[in-house]
Amino acid sequence: MTSEPPICDLTATALARAIARGELSSQDVVEAHLERIADQDAQLAAFITVDADGARRAAQICDAASTPIGPLHGVPVAIKDLTDTGGLATTYGSALFRDHVPAEDDVVVARLRRAGAIILGKTNTPEFGFGAVCANRLCGPTRNPFDPALTSGGSSGGSAVAVAAGMVPLAHGTDFGGSVRTPASFCDIASIRPTPGRIPSPRRPLGWDMLATHGFLARSVDDLALALSVCAGSDALDPLSAAILNDDRPSAGRPRIAVTPDFGVAPVARDVRTRFASACETLARIADVMPSSPDCGGAIETFRTLRAAHIANSYGELLRTRRTELTPTVVWNIEAGARLSAEDYLSAERRRTGIYRSFCELFARADFLIAPAASVFPWQNEISDVTAIDGTALETPIDYLAVTFIVSLVGFPVLTLPARREASELPFGIQIIAPPGCESRLFAFGRAIENELGFSHRRPPA
Repeated sequence: MTSEPPICDLTATALARAIARGELSSQDVVEAHLERIADQDAQLAAFITVDADGARRAAQICDAASTPIGPLHGVPVAIKDLTDTGGLATTYGSALFRDHVPAEDDVVVARLRRAGAIILGKTNTPEFGFGAVCANRLCGPTRNPFDPALTSGGSSGGSAVAVAAGMVPLAHGTDFGGSVRTPASFCDIASIRPTPGRIPSPRRPLGWDMLATHGFLARSVDDLALALSVCAGSDALDPLSAAILNDDRPSAGRPRIAVTPDFGVAPVARDVRTRFASACETLARIADVMPSSPDCGGAIETFRTLRAAHIANSYGELLRTRRTELTPTVVWNIEAGARLSAEDYLSAERRRTGIYRSFCELFARADFLIAPAASVFPWQNEISDVTAIDGTALETPIDYLAVTFIVSLVGFPVLTLPARREASELPFGIQIIAPPGCESRLFAFGRAIENELGFSHRRPPA
């Protein structure tokens, strides 16, 4: 005789199904997750804000409805605290915005609510999302549930820990250079960074900027697909959202996958390379594997330039007027863009175009491209930045993200999954990359890897 799994161990998809069938109430599901937060978050610091009262009111509304409100009816979710939630504090991880309460939801939040999701709270992030460790002057560090001495990764670390520890089944994140993928890798969960514009950002000041996207973190591929399905769709005020070509055709026959540990340029730790090679051997059971990479020459310098320019443009005024109130990491990031010229920026865009076209050429002969989801394993929370890998110094504090930010640079969608591991090993994930618009193909292949090879979440120790 088997017992039912605890509510907090169920996926978002399973919870939505059980609530819709009347097997569970929204209120019972919300209370179970609030109890898990109360039990664990004092140690893990996944949340900056918990909205228990608001979540309970929303659960009552769900339970009183005669039919499900939407596909996520009654399912608890968490929102990264970089994204506006109407009537609920949104600090952007900064003491400057400690008391900031937006008047309305960001589009991604509004679409989650419309689908019936219940917002439990806002998850921790480094100030404005810039930092390798998920800590700021309000909260943190967010601790890894597999070893609380270790980092959760930045900058969606709060969301990753909330999902891995069962505080929510599904969490929103944002990803500029790897901010859903690195925490997912560190916390043994799955993530999706969709094609830029798939989830619109109509308030984005630079409408054609595709470096940053919304994304999701969950414990299963089905949950990621469900979340994306309710949040995707064009918005007239986001030019990227109108330009995505949908390609839902399944891959014909046995998938062809190109694999690269480093895109030819990214610094990646020896231990990560070993784990990645093992993962590729396992993938060969269900796919034809060929070592190959796009030509990514100059990609690291290109991303550094574009990222620095965007940050200086967005936050330069804060540096001029409130420098002493900003964290050192944010100051460094803004100053990195202060000396750039228009020629620097346009030269970087030219290199970026060449790298994009090299990705396109690779996908003419491969269905998917596989790479590590992080260049290192989680490190001690007391260490604020990765300054060296295997004893070799990095030129800048963001270079350890090259294995993920190269994908951001070209805007291809990427799914991450936990790689199968021994119980004694630290979590580690892989990136599965597809051409723009091919999220459905990504999810189909991800399900095969998850179900046939066991690349799936394992619960942290009690």
